Formats: sequence, structure tokens, C-alpha cells
Amino acid sequence: MNFSDKAWILLAILCFSSLICSIKAVVSYDHKALIINGQRRILLSGSIHYPRSTPEMWPDLIKKSKDGGLDVIQTYVFWNGHEPSPGKYYFGDRYDLVKFIKLVQKAGLYVSLRIGPYVCAEWNFGGIPVWLKYVPGMVFRTDNEPFKIAMQKFTKKIVDMIKEEKLFETQGGPIILSQIENEYGPMEWEIGSAGKAYTKWTAAMALGLSTGVPWVMCKQDDAPYPIINTCNGFYCEGFKPNSDKQPKMWTENWTGWFTEFGGALPNRPVEDIAFSVARFIQNGGSFMNYYMYHGGTNFDRTAGVFVATSYDYDAPLDEYGLPREPKYSHLKELHKVIKLCEPTLVSVDPTITSLGDKQEAHVFKSKTSCAAFLSNYDPSYAARVMFRGFPYDLPPWSVSILPDCKTEFYNTAKIRAPTILMKMVPTSTRFSWESYNEAVPSSNDAGTFAKDGLLEQISMTRDKTDYFWYLTDITISSNERFLKTGDDPLLTICSAGHALHVFVNGQLAGTSYGGLSSLKLTFSQKIKLHVGVNKLALLSTAVGLPNAGVHYETWNTGVLGPATLNGVNSGTWDMSKWKWSYKIGTKGEAMSLHTMTGSSSVEWIEESFVAKKQPLTWYKSSFDTPVGNEPLALDMNTMGKGHVWVNGHNIGRHWPAYTARGNCGRCNYGGIYNEKKCLSKCGQSSQRLYHVPRSWLKPFGNLLVIFEEWGGDPSGISLVKRTAK
Repeated sequence: MNFSDKAWILLAILCFSSLICSIKAVVSYDHKALIINGQRRILLSGSIHYPRSTPEMWPDLIKKSKDGGLDVIQTYVFWNGHEPSPGKYYFGDRYDLVKFIKLVQKAGLYVSLRIGPYVCAEWNFGGIPVWLKYVPGMVFRTDNEPFKIAMQKFTKKIVDMIKEEKLFETQGGPIILSQIENEYGPMEWEIGSAGKAYTKWTAAMALGLSTGVPWVMCKQDDAPYPIINTCNGFYCEGFKPNSDKQPKMWTENWTGWFTEFGGALPNRPVEDIAFSVARFIQNGGSFMNYYMYHGGTNFDRTAGVFVATSYDYDAPLDEYGLPREPKYSHLKELHKVIKLCEPTLVSVDPTITSLGDKQEAHVFKSKTSCAAFLSNYDPSYAARVMFRGFPYDLPPWSVSILPDCKTEFYNTAKIRAPTILMKMVPTSTRFSWESYNEAVPSSNDAGTFAKDGLLEQISMTRDKTDYFWYLTDITISSNERFLKTGDDPLLTICSAGHALHVFVNGQLAGTSYGGLSSLKLTFSQKIKLHVGVNKLALLSTAVGLPNAGVHYETWNTGVLGPATLNGVNSGTWDMSKWKWSYKIGTKGEAMSLHTMTGSSSVEWIEESFVAKKQPLTWYKSSFDTPVGNEPLALDMNTMGKGHVWVNGHNIGRHWPAYTARGNCGRCNYGGIYNEKKCLSKCGQSSQRLYHVPRSWLKPFGNLLVIFEEWGGDPSGISLVKRTAK
């Protein structure tokens, strides 16, 4: 053994013992695969978004991902979380991107960093800061100079930070891929020439940052070389990159779908996911990412428009970070068998042979090894096929993998892992509630301002709050008579969304709300008015901001009219151009009632006098942390709509009163799976359980605060823990 051999052995031992190797690797690609330090790789990846869990959860999520057979963790970079105001950056707590990447590196995994900085992701405003909308001349995601300047500045900020921390693979770090933009191809097609120019500029800008690792663009058929265009979808076996010099990559294999307020609970069977992965690999795919591998939670006000607080996504690791079985283990077994085949898969292209009407064999044969994939594409019928003189039974819609071209190690439809049902078990925690009723504001209150006509909501709130008040007076003279004696006039309010609570003389007269498929709403209801001055107050509530669509930054929110009163003898009154008074946010928000100090600034009502089923009500209670380490959640099923805070942390919007709609029934996924095929919990709450991270709790005296918009009963709230059945 010469000195060189000894040196390499010593280096290998050091790398292995520390789980981190500082050797600078070269990352490139050819038509087969990504090439890391001279070696082609089949890479299995999973999306985990760092702000959708807590830093305390990250190590365990990453460990479970590695134990599940993943090579790579993929994440977006969330611009609006990192630059909440122009030039003011934040990289702390859940937004500590560097810490997250270093934890992935410590675990011995790679990172795929989707910088975007537009992310979609069912994230508020698609990840773009709301303040950017109000930069003069701004038009998002097109050949627009103000947008390009801002986008380049932030992208460079992230790349420079990553370089400084030496986190690209070529610097000895874990990042092997970076992504610019996100699913822009369909947008470019609608925008036209300005979109094409933007794509070329974006690619050139990214390449000019010299990350040392390949850049990708997903769903971008005209991605300029050498940027790799990649596939997103439920199935990507037929996808081809736009250059025969590039590998076949799948950046989003949707493991389920997101939950929307008012929608049923989507899920995707693991048999179908495994089938899609096996088909992709047998057709030459070499990089596959699960979106999501752990979905997590939309804490604070980070959810996109009408997206629920839970972002569970039916992922292999559930919202609380626990394995979803048998999904987690069945995919883990798939990953093991793919790794057994890896040396063969990356060395040769497959030979494809028909085994029947809807059956095929994909055989990868090198000089020293052989691997075969036997497929049955029939969604309804099993098939017995002959391969190399031996019979193999293939269930419907399945692929069998033979790492030695003889023995079936795995079939995508044959689940050997046990089903473990998780349930939420009540803890012994009992809440003693106090309440504070917030009065409907008047035009004389501090902080109100008056304008002629109706104002767009977000231009006023800048999305610092969900709430915006529209206030005006309706004066009925003694000479004014309603058209029909004793009949009440009809108030009609048209709003661009998303929810509207109407108060007349301080009392809730009614509520209207839209939905993800139709954000606009109309309140049309007869109201009680008396002779004299009547106080009309409209509380317009945003439920997240849009995260996708052509020029979604131009979409409006709030009451924009028409606003009419019909049924008085002088004719229909058009109130749209009246003088209105406005107030941003709620009184409780201004007093910070959700914080430890703010909660002591008002007189709370206790015990039997606690308000129930009353709008604009704040509730608070204290509780001790239950013993154990099981994940915790609040069961909010008796509440209406609003926000929840624990020790000052916003655990998200609650809206269990919005009943789920959908077409629930037998799941039919054979070849035509989509998010509408596998739905459950129709007719129930879209979401009744709200994750409370244990890291946000103290052993004793935790403060729980709830703002209820339209009325609920807090006595029905319980603290539950997630455990196996």
C-alpha cells in the first residue's frame, strides 16, 4: 500500500466518522443523470419547507427522511418571509435557512434549493412580498424592469449568503441543484413575447451568479441551455427534457394535495405513488422528488388564498412529523430496491419488450449486472406474464422490480407494511375561559379615516392584518317610507372577497364568504332599519392572498361595490360613492391581546359570564403542558372563524365552521388520478385540528388566545395528542 492509498483511506475514515466531508465535489450531468464527483446518481428527494415546521422539528424530520431512503431534501426559499419590508432581512427561527441546510448536511443528505424567488406553494402571495406590489411601475413575473431588479437583488442575496457559508456542493456543502423561477412555462404561454424575454433574462441572470451547480426550471419547455427543464405532476414517465444532453428529472411528484377551507380532504394511495415512481425510473428518470415528503403547517398568516392552516398534503411524514403508514414504509422499500439497481440503471439505457396487451418489460443489462421492471398498465385486471421463461403475477396498475432480472424484490401494488392508524386522544387539560367582546367601531374611533367611495382592502392594510372595516351611516328620515309597510329594505354588498360580516347598529346582520374556486361574494339580505341614523359596519376579512395566476398582483380584495339599498320609496340607493370611514384591523390586534402583556390590558369576563356564540369575541385561557412527547393539537370544532395564538405564536387561521364539499367515494386512481379522485370527510369540517408545536410551550402557564369573528363556543375546545391507535 503506497502513501496515496493510505491518504485516501484516512480521508474516507474521517469523512465517514463526521458524516460531513469537506471535499469539494463537481456537479454536472449528462443525458442519463446528475453526475456528482464523477459518479452518475439515481437521486430520491423529498420536499420539506423549513417555515412550515419548527427548528426543533427539523432534525427528526431530516432523520426520518434519511431513514426512509431519501438522498436529497428539497425546499423553496420564501422571499416574503426573509424580506418582510424593503431591505430588511430576516433569517431567524423558522426562517433560518442556513441552519436548516446545515442540519441536512450533518445528516449526510444533499439539498435541492428552489430559490424561485416566486414559489407558488399555496403560500401567501406566492412568496413574493406584498410591498413589492406597490413599487412604482411594478408588474410581476414578466419583462418588467422594476420586478427584474428586485428579483435579481433577492436571488443574489440568497446565493451570496449560501456561498459565504460554503454550502454549494462545489464548496464542500450539500446543495447539488438550484432552481430559478417556478412553473413559469404556462404563464409565459399566456403572456407572450414579454414572457419569453423574461425567461431568457431569468436564465442568464441565474447562470451569471455562478453557483457551481446546475440550475433547473420546472415546467419550462423552452428553458435555455444549460438550464434543465423538469417535470411536475402526478405522473412524469412520458416527460422528456428539451435537450438530449440533459437528464430526466421530476421536481414535484404530488403525494396528495393541499386542503382548502370549504374543500374535502384529498389523499393519494401509496400504490399509485409507488407505481408512478417505478414507471418514471424504468423510463430513464434519474431524479425524483416527492412534493411533499412532509407538508407541515401554515403558521401565522402564511397560507395562500383559502388554503387551510394544515398543509399535511397526505405526505409520508404527516403534519406532526410522524410516519404515515403504510405510505412511509412502502415507499421506503421502493427506495431500497431502486438503490440495489442504481449501478445498472445509470450505466445503460433500457430495452423495452411487450409482455402482453398492456404489459411491458424494461430491462437494464450491463456487462456485469441486470435489472428488470415488469409493468401492468391495466387499471382493473391482474396479469400473469412470462419473462425469461418464468411466470410473474402482476396486480392491476403495478410494476414489479427485479434487481437481478430474476427475483421480484418489490411490487408497487403489494403492500407488506402494516397500516397504522393515528388518532387524536384528549389530554387531561381543562380550559377555564375568559372573554372580551370587541365593540363594532364607529367613525369617531381613533385610527379611522374617511374617503369618498369604496377602497381596495390590501392597498390599505398592506396585508398586515386580515381585517378591514368599512363604516357609513344610513339615515332614514321620518318622511321616508319603505315600499311595503313593515317590509325591510334589501341591502346588497358585492365584494372581491374573501369573507364579509355585516353589522347594523352594532348587531351582526349576516355573513357571506367565497371560496377558492370563486373568491368574489355577494351579501344580499333584508336588514332592520329605524327612523334616524343607522350605523352600517362591514368587516371585510382576507383569507390569505392569491399565490398563482397571470398577474395575480392586480387582483383586488375587499368591498368594491356595487353597494345598494333597495326598498325605500325614493328608489334604490347607490351607496358605492358615499363617504365611508375606514379602520385597519381590530381593536384587540392593536392592543396585542394575543401577547402576555396585551392580554392584561383589558377587563376580561370570567366563568359563567363568558360570552358564547358572539361575534368579535376574544377568548383566553392558560394551561400546563401535558407530559410526554406526543404531538399536540387543538380541537376547534365548536368554533367559527378567526385566529389562534399560543404564547404569542400564531398557529394559524381557524375555520372549522366551513363545511367541506366534494365528491367523496371510492378512490379510482388507475391512470387518471387527480386530486378530485380520492376525497374524504365530505360534509365535515375542512379542518378542526390545529397543530400546537411543543417547542412553543412552557411546562406551566401557557397562554392560549383566540379571536372569534362570528361566534363560537369555547367550552367545546380540547387539547388532544396524536398517537397510534
